[in-house]
Amino acid sequence: MRGVRLPRRLPRPPRPARLLPRTTRGRRRAVQAVMLGAVLALAPATWMHAVAADRLRAPAEVPAQDVAMVFGAGLWKGRPTPYLAHRLDAAAELYRTGKVKVLLVTGDNSRTEYDEPSAMRAYLTARGVPGDKVVSDYAGFDTWDSCVRAKKIFGVDRAVLVTQDFHIKRAVALCGAAGVESYGVGVPEPHDATWYYGTTRELAAAGKAALDAALRPDPHFLGDREDGVAKALAAPAPAAKP
Repeated sequence: MRGVRLPRRLPRPPRPARLLPRTTRGRRRAVQAVMLGAVLALAPATWMHAVAADRLRAPAEVPAQDVAMVFGAGLWKGRPTPYLAHRLDAAAELYRTGKVKVLLVTGDNSRTEYDEPSAMRAYLTARGVPGDKVVSDYAGFDTWDSCVRAKKIFGVDRAVLVTQDFHIKRAVALCGAAGVESYGVGVPEPHDATWYYGTTRELAAAGKAALDAALRPDPHFLGDREDGVAKALAAPAPAAKP
């Protein structure tokens, strides 16, 4: 009928949001926490890989440098462990082929009955490396300490680093943070139980390495500057054997 106004249609009220059950929300938060933890745990290892990936070389391809650093890896009855012996063998080969002129051996001598650098020196000289071309760092208590002391105590700006392949990225990344431009020679090892232990240990050590690189703490023992590397480089090279 003309003139009659029909009532307007009222809008529907909004539907109430569906709330997830508490158990579902709790599981979702737990999954998110696990994912965040995984990202944070892997971030240091990702950083090491990004920094060191293009600095790793085979022994025959590594650029020649004045100094090679060999990191300690334990003693057994006063002699280098197999892992350490393999590092020293690789360093001796770098010296014999003229890739480096001086070997800086860095390790733990925190107690009188345990002297990694002296054992490393004895191993190298027994294999033909002249004693005046081997320099000992007796306060290389960990990788960061060794890198910082190489720079601040021994005046090393560039070096070839020699260690196992599962450790080499951390060594290159930390030495770079300490101001030592380096290339890394990773020593391969068979995938035995010890290798898996070392690889797992590196994942845990990556977090400390990232903190060291960010905070740059002083090493456990810094001491006075030493001229051992400079003297070793200035010493005349031994005459070639006929």
